[in-house]
Amino acid sequence: MLALLDETLKRVARRYRLPADAGAFPPAPGASSSTVLAVVIERAREAVARGEAPEPTLKGMFVAALAQLIREAMRKESGDPVFQAMAYRHRAAEVREYASLSAHAQRDRRAIHAAVNAVAHPAKQQRMPPGPQREALALLHASAASEAWCDFYAVLQRLSVAQSTSPLPFDHTVRQLLNSPELARLLRLETLASDARVREYQSLWDRHGPRPKSAAALAHGVASKQRGADVEALAAEALERLAQRLNEAEGALASYRVVNSMRVPAALPASHERAKTEWDAVLLRRANTAKENAWDVCLLVEAKASVDAASTDFPRLLRGLELLAHAEADTVYPFRTQQGTVSLHGASLRALRTDEARLAGTVLYCCATPAEATPRLLSAAGRMQLLSAEASLVFANALAAEHHADSSDLEPVWQQLLESPKWRALLNQYPTLCRVRELMVHADDLLSAVTTTTGHC
Repeated sequence: MLALLDETLKRVARRYRLPADAGAFPPAPGASSSTVLAVVIERAREAVARGEAPEPTLKGMFVAALAQLIREAMRKESGDPVFQAMAYRHRAAEVREYASLSAHAQRDRRAIHAAVNAVAHPAKQQRMPPGPQREALALLHASAASEAWCDFYAVLQRLSVAQSTSPLPFDHTVRQLLNSPELARLLRLETLASDARVREYQSLWDRHGPRPKSAAALAHGVASKQRGADVEALAAEALERLAQRLNEAEGALASYRVVNSMRVPAALPASHERAKTEWDAVLLRRANTAKENAWDVCLLVEAKASVDAASTDFPRLLRGLELLAHAEADTVYPFRTQQGTVSLHGASLRALRTDEARLAGTVLYCCATPAEATPRLLSAAGRMQLLSAEASLVFANALAAEHHADSSDLEPVWQQLLESPKWRALLNQYPTLCRVRELMVHADDLLSAVTTTTGHC
């Protein structure tokens, strides 16, 4: 990689950086429960890495901090409605059933609509002469479209009775729908929706945010998308300026360009599952190869609205780099971008690595939010994993029932943290957070580094 690009990446301010040692944030009196948990977890990880058992005092600090985190989350007015809903689901069978059915409701609705459209789609109705059959199909379609499933079931029953005296060609479909497990689940879901405990559970989710597909949810989605687009535009502007500086340094040999929304082709010989397959902005350099019009990857930039968004994205990013690295060295791959299709030389993709040193010179997260005065050391995902533990939910429900809640009952969470592979990501969460924050730059800082760096190719 060119000296000027290296120098620019070294000069850009890292305002989101964390110290490698969590000891810089001692869990002093008055520290938040989240901060205490993050520091204690990191101390435990360090001990495990040395092949030692964590100090016994760490377990006591962890259990006390977790108990406090749960108490804070369960406060009626200022608590966490998402966690309160989870606790409610844990203790109420009707709510668990409702949540389980809700998770599959969209798939069930699609199955019902597909069956109805197969015989009663408006286009099919228009091709039929007026009469009872066409009216029956219109009623069937309109009833399904309303998604009032008790009413839909009643319509199916009426059609079934009517066909016993005047058979219609869609009798088989009506009988299938009446006996379908999908409709049975939707009917049960509709019944449960009127249960008092389910209504309270749903009200907790409503406090967290607007319901899916509501006007408020759509407005929120539009605003969020716009914020993301704004950050992407700032990142692209800084990267375009960097390409311009590199081209100026090369003079007649200018060979850099920037592409946006670069989508990974299916031809790459590796699994795309859970890997990043679209990159926000990419700095390319014309490949030094006999392949005509081929390009090499120099820098991948992802725009994120917050540190938490980047932390959540990081595993996908690493898998995305591993996917790119499966390229065949002598192959040129077509990648679709906003600027059209570009051909990338497989050798430059194959050279991509996820180790810390190589990652720092290959990837940036670009953000536009100010750095926090007090960084949040426990990730949102880590916090939720702690709260979602079985012992945590039991403790929370003891609090909700105003029973005695003994914090020692949370000790199984400590053991899971130390021993279970499912908790490995949480045990390693502070080093991971440090890696993510090391890759994060503010868009203004990136632009400033580009405009002030002097150097040669």
